[in-house]
Amino acid sequence: MITEKINKSDIDITKLPKHVAIIMDGNGRWAKKRGLPRHFGHQEGMNRVIDIVEATKDIGIKYLTLYAFSTENWKRPKVEIDALMNLLVLFIRRELQRLVTNGVKLNILGDWSVLPDLPQKEINRAIEATKDNSDMVLNIALNYGGRQEISRAVKLILEDHLRGNIDVDVIGEDTISQYLYTNGQPDPDLIIRPSGELRLSNFLTYQSAYSEFWFSDILWPDFDKTQLYRAIFDYQKRDRRFGGI
Repeated sequence: MITEKINKSDIDITKLPKHVAIIMDGNGRWAKKRGLPRHFGHQEGMNRVIDIVEATKDIGIKYLTLYAFSTENWKRPKVEIDALMNLLVLFIRRELQRLVTNGVKLNILGDWSVLPDLPQKEINRAIEATKDNSDMVLNIALNYGGRQEISRAVKLILEDHLRGNIDVDVIGEDTISQYLYTNGQPDPDLIIRPSGELRLSNFLTYQSAYSEFWFSDILWPDFDKTQLYRAIFDYQKRDRRFGGI
């Protein structure tokens, strides 16, 4: 186990990742270890979100993506899904003004049109309130799946082709990227997954082709800015060759 503490001052601001993505995992296990219902873990996990957003922005990272609810999460018990939707509403109501003040623009990855009416209403309000912010982009992945995103992109490209708006010969990697939820953003340089799991879980499947991964046994509700600093510090020691020598 690494015990050396990494501080903000240890980070080389000239070698920052442009885009950091985090799979917020381990809320249920955090609650279970304490004999609490799972939604207590989700609530504590929500409390970490704004801490990590502010720490990420403070370092100087432009894009942060947080995996909040996957297309597969609908398989969970209704009571847990309802609790997650309520926490989303609570988060926006509690933290929206702080996002506005900090210059953070909120962006949603995924098909959030199928969410209940109240979360949709609050998301629309938050997007509208932060649309002109430019200091940082916060992507929240809601009802998101990497394969679903690629399937959606293929359908949109095909529709544009049938309308005569795009020629098959010009379709390449850049074209596909333009039809993803992350259009206009750099691919994630660093993907962080706490909780001890070592998989991508259908997250940013297309965009992660050359991402660096950082795993930790710490559960998300215990993930703080010192863990973020450690992940970035380790990332900065890696040699990213993108297939070269």
